[in-house]
Amino acid sequence: MDLVIEKLIYGGDGLARLPADDHRRGKAVFVPFVLETEKVAAALIEEKAGFARARVEKIIEASPQRIEPRCPYFERCGGCHYQHTIYEHQLAVKAAILEENFRRLAKLERLSELQVHPSPPWEYRNRARLQVLTASEFVLGYYRHASKAVLPVEQCPISSPLVNRAIRAVWQLGRERRTAVAIREMAFFADADDAEMLVELSCTPDLNLAELERWAEELKARLSAEHSVESATTPSRQAPQPELAGVVAFPVRPERATPSTNPVKPLAVVGAGRLAYRTRQATFRVSAGSFFQVNRFLVDSLVALVTGGLSGELALDLYAGVGLFSSALATSFRHIVAVESLPGSTEDLKGNSPPNVRAVRSRVDEYLAGKGAKVRPDLVVVDPPRAGLGERVARALAKMDAPRLIYVSCDPATLARDLVQLCAGGYRVEQTHLVDLFPQTFHLESVLHLAR
Repeated sequence: MDLVIEKLIYGGDGLARLPADDHRRGKAVFVPFVLETEKVAAALIEEKAGFARARVEKIIEASPQRIEPRCPYFERCGGCHYQHTIYEHQLAVKAAILEENFRRLAKLERLSELQVHPSPPWEYRNRARLQVLTASEFVLGYYRHASKAVLPVEQCPISSPLVNRAIRAVWQLGRERRTAVAIREMAFFADADDAEMLVELSCTPDLNLAELERWAEELKARLSAEHSVESATTPSRQAPQPELAGVVAFPVRPERATPSTNPVKPLAVVGAGRLAYRTRQATFRVSAGSFFQVNRFLVDSLVALVTGGLSGELALDLYAGVGLFSSALATSFRHIVAVESLPGSTEDLKGNSPPNVRAVRSRVDEYLAGKGAKVRPDLVVVDPPRAGLGERVARALAKMDAPRLIYVSCDPATLARDLVQLCAGGYRVEQTHLVDLFPQTFHLESVLHLAR
């Protein structure tokens, strides 16, 4: 059937509609890898009571914003969603999605002017997580689009040069059958200079330590060889000789496991179990398993947007991670309380914290219901996971009555839901920022400044 795409929605799909009948509006159809206004020939692949899904068979009338994707795996790989359009249009799409969520879910028609902060659109990721298959033949790759099947991937244009060198090196070792069969997943994390790397593995319990140590040494050697070849062919892109800081193997997590507040003991550590990540503000210890922002170009900009120009007696940094915002706040606030629940991140937080930062290992809702209930801060910074604050935390923050609250969000729907509670509790939105930490994908980061 022929469909006309009305708009793009959060998640990367385009929205079209089946033909309407005499009694109701046409059913919504979600179509990936399209652009608004395009006319496409599509085939239905799933139909439910309230919506349907389709795939494109042919672009009949293309958008003027459509371009050829840079990545050979685009549309097969599940990592990127917008490579078929120019970067400026990606930003416009994300801005429209963010504003629609504010209007539709939070019922906020008028906000402060949305400020958009772009990123270099390629080679921005300092972290990549890939699946590993070793049963019949070696495969390293990402999940296919809308699937748990693994797509073999030998390059990733949104990842840093060092990450791509590591992907190539691992493929070389895999083809030579030199990869430990216990490895099921592999994550590469590069430092700010793209010169040093930490590798995190998910492995089955039968991991052989000697085999892992040999693999780590061979990976280190292949990384150096890859660097030498690249330096010879592209002298303008010469970088420091790459170093493999360490390889840390964790047990495979159950497929539906949620982050636990209990520490996960590594199966093995070869070399260092952490990486030093240098920002304009400080150098952070980031251990294997700890969270750190993935866009290597916008870390300093994000910190400045969240913490710049603010000062006072006491600030709360909730969902503090390894202390990225706490360390910046410590230069302008007398006291900071930083709350983090994950054990690995909390240990890094303690190691990264200046003397005027008190690191607290606790779930945020439990902290606010306990000791936090008596705290009266000048500023609260929240950077929750994709699930957002939730009603309990949002109500507790409104009751806390801090003059200023900065909300860092990676999901516009949960942000809009939480804004309903915060605005009902007396806050108003003063600044709205879209920080594009994830070019080529539907993901977007936003920073909102709220005040009473």
